[in-house]
Amino acid sequence: MISAAYRVESGDPNEDRVLVERRGQRTLAVVCDGAGNGRRWIRPMRYTCRLPGRPATYDVRYPGTYNARRDNLRGFWKDLYGHHHGILLITSFFENVARHLYEKRSLKSGEKPWNVVLHFDPRPPTEMLVACLWARWTGKDESELQSFASITDDPPPEIAAAGPNRCVIPIRRTNLEEWLRPEGVSLGRLDEILSDRERLFYEHRIAA
Repeated sequence: MISAAYRVESGDPNEDRVLVERRGQRTLAVVCDGAGNGRRWIRPMRYTCRLPGRPATYDVRYPGTYNARRDNLRGFWKDLYGHHHGILLITSFFENVARHLYEKRSLKSGEKPWNVVLHFDPRPPTEMLVACLWARWTGKDESELQSFASITDDPPPEIAAAGPNRCVIPIRRTNLEEWLRPEGVSLGRLDEILSDRERLFYEHRIAA
């Protein structure tokens, strides 16, 4: 099992849960390389990435940094892409979409957009290794923050048909070592890893 190679960084045995709640914010367990020594670590990180050098208020002003668009990896995310990579191990995921888009119609006169949450499951069921970028942030008189964003791309047809315009990228297990240890790997090769993704089919249901 791939999980046998992981180590929880903190001494808290509860930190290896896939999902934990901390200070009212969503925190997930991200797998990354342990300081370049070939050991994999599970680190609890906030699911909204604050890049180094940004003020603590940055992700409040720009709350969309949980989503690292693939077409902006060499732009906004250039300080992390090729340097700080991780993965999430998941078996399904959720997407928010406007109800009228899900129902494939325009808003009615006077109707306000209403959000629905869709739960997507790969078929057949499988564990996905979702590509992520992570950062360690420090600030004056502030606690250190480790946070991350999942890399997203255009969705496959069945997800696009349900309304979402982004989708996470599940990488192949054969590319895991290069992805988690990107130093010395060319950006071109990293792009290839994201393109050479697992081609899965997703079913969905309304979750909320």
